[in-house]
Amino acid sequence: MSSAEREATESDDPVAYFLEDITFQGKSQRTRDAYERVLREFEGYLDDRGLELSEANHRDCMAWIHRLRGSVGESTVATYASYLHRFYGYMTEVGTFDENPMALVLEEIDESINVDPERRDITVPAMRSFVADVGNPLDRAVIVTLLKTGMRAGELCNLDRRDLSLNDSPFATDHRPQLDGKPDSLYVDASPKAGDRYNEEVRTASNKRKRATTIPIDEELASVLVEWLAVRPDPRSDADPLFLSTADEWGKRLTPDMVHHLVEMHARDQGWYRDGGGAEENVTPHYFRHFFTTHLRDRTGDRGIVKYLRGDVAQDVIDTYTHDWGDRVREVYEANIYRLL
Repeated sequence: MSSAEREATESDDPVAYFLEDITFQGKSQRTRDAYERVLREFEGYLDDRGLELSEANHRDCMAWIHRLRGSVGESTVATYASYLHRFYGYMTEVGTFDENPMALVLEEIDESINVDPERRDITVPAMRSFVADVGNPLDRAVIVTLLKTGMRAGELCNLDRRDLSLNDSPFATDHRPQLDGKPDSLYVDASPKAGDRYNEEVRTASNKRKRATTIPIDEELASVLVEWLAVRPDPRSDADPLFLSTADEWGKRLTPDMVHHLVEMHARDQGWYRDGGGAEENVTPHYFRHFFTTHLRDRTGDRGIVKYLRGDVAQDVIDTYTHDWGDRVREVYEANIYRLL
């Protein structure tokens, strides 16, 4: 797209301009579609009132949000408001709009909107029963990895074989130097970004953690990974992805959309997912991250180690846990990680 064409898109269709930019920033197709659906709905609402997106004030935004109540859940209202806020904030930063009307709205918005909704409360025994019903080796390995590590779907998709160190496995291969002296571990780098070349392959997902993290592998996760490696197809990529499609895209690196689809399929079978259900109801890959955080934090009483494993902490805290990694992180993890098999 030429500069002239981009400027025309920016002024004539601000939504398309914004969607293109968040795609460049590495947002998944699923996220892009969600933004487009919300922004086009709001754009249609303004059009009925004879207004352009650039002309909306805080009262227009508040009136639309008020209209949503009763038709969608409160957590969905909060999500829609955050999408609108980011859209206007970005368009203001790039100079297309003069101001962000949502900045004031978020200050005024009803406190009953829960931006961090209470999610479905699933016990460890119930999750164990759920895992027992997953027979496909790939699906089982993906779900148990997410549940045992708390990593994001995109981070799981970016794992290569070199990021896995298995001590007693017939499928052991050379691992990256960062795993030297750390047997039975997964290395989750912070570097991969969507659209960038990493380990000789252009990635379709970004890792969002603040720092690279080494996560212990317990006996259960090791066993399902060995089962997966026994049937894993030959990869199409020289990067040797750990998780590969066994369906239409045979041998291709899994994408976040593929991971969402397989988790949704099994969650539907369990009655844990329905169309139109919000974050407080539907079980998704992100729910598994929530499950990991909640249960491991409650068991350890150590927020620091959980934050380290999630990749959410700054360098000084990382240093605390990596200095004596084997004794501190692994011992606490293995003593407290829940059983799923």
